[in-house]
Parts: sequence; C-alpha cells; structure tokens
Amino acid sequence: MYKYFINICFLFVFVSGFSQKQKKDTLINAKTDSIVYKTNYGLRLGIDVSKPILAQFNSTYSGLEIVGDYRIKKNLYIAAEVGYEEETTAEDYTNSTAKGNYIKLGFNYNAYKNWLDMNNELFLGARYGFSLFDQTLNSYTPNVNTQYFPANQITTPITTTGLNAHWTEFVIGLKVETFKNFFLSFSGSYKVLMSVKEPENFKTLYSPGFNRIFETGTGFGFNYTLTYLIPFKKK
Repeated sequence: MYKYFINICFLFVFVSGFSQKQKKDTLINAKTDSIVYKTNYGLRLGIDVSKPILAQFNSTYSGLEIVGDYRIKKNLYIAAEVGYEEETTAEDYTNSTAKGNYIKLGFNYNAYKNWLDMNNELFLGARYGFSLFDQTLNSYTPNVNTQYFPANQITTPITTTGLNAHWTEFVIGLKVETFKNFFLSFSGSYKVLMSVKEPENFKTLYSPGFNRIFETGTGFGFNYTLTYLIPFKKK
C-alpha cells in the first residue's frame, strides 16, 4: 500500500517538474520570438556624384545636385533634389547655353523586404520638377545659304531670362547601406514635360533638371548618389 503511494508521489513530482520545464521553455521561446529589430528614422542628405564627374569629361557641362529624403513610414520616404546646371548645346546652325536652378519634390516607396536590421532599398518613386533658368543664343547661322548669297554666322549673344519648365518623372533605383548610416544609390528616371516657356524666335533646347528637350517632350536621367542618414529616432 505504501509502495503504491510512494510511486504515485514520485510520478506527481516528475509530471509537475516536466510541466514547469515546458512552461519555462515556452516563455523563453516566446521572449526570443518577441524581439523587435528597430530601424532608424531620420533625415538622409547627400550629393549626386555623377554630375561633377560628368563635368570633368564634358567641357560644355557643369552641375551640382543636393539630394535628401525623410522616412515617414516603414517603406515610405518623402524625397527631394535641388540643383544647378549649365549646358551648352551645339547644333548645325545654332549654339546656345542654358543655365539655372531646379527643384524636384516627391516620394519613394521601398519594395525590398530587409532582413533583421538591414536598411537596403529597391525603390519606386515619383517627382514633380520645376526649373527657372536663362538661355543664351551664343551664335547662329541663317539657313539661307546659297551659291550666290552665302549666309554669315551671327555671333552677337542674345540672352532670354525668366524661362521655366514643369515636368513629372518616374523613378526606379537601388540604395545600399555600405557603412553605418552611409548609403550608395543608383537610380534612373523617365521624364514627361508638362510645360516650358520659349524665348522669342527660338526654342528652349535644354532645361536644368530635365536635361535635353526633344520634340516628344520626354526624356531620361540617372543619378549616382552618396548620402548619410542623420537618425532622429528608432521604431
């Protein structure tokens, strides 16, 4: 009788200990599984390094662009670019220079799902662009050249100020965190011209921020940027 009673007591102690161990393991696993990796939210600023590089190899171009974005949600960023460009365009009968400032405002959406605390991006975006610039007709040759009345090149510069252009662009790009809070990014954009102010008796051939203006009113661009994130908070 006592033998059975002792055996039952041992069985109870064993079951109770096993149950407590299972509960403890469950709590540990639950605690481990509930770890949340927070990411930085803040202002990211940098420059487009492709423009100074292009200026080194192209004597008819100079430009500088400051880029920035601010994270407002997990995968959503407000983005902006501000810059200055000067480009000289040479054609068969004309040579002209456009120079001025521009700004582009919009957003980026990160479609890439990061592992743990990574901050890389495969993003899609949209921008509204506006530029304010001057255009100088450096020289031109009237297209009336004949054997008996050869045309002479006119070299007196004619400058038109207060020109402007409006456009939209769609962006796709890749952003990689190479070091802590330092990012490398490459992106391409497709641009659609909304409106442009033309000088008298001549066309606007180039708009800062939009690049070369063709008859179709569309264009392409690319950026290669270096940026640094100034973190304000984590969540």
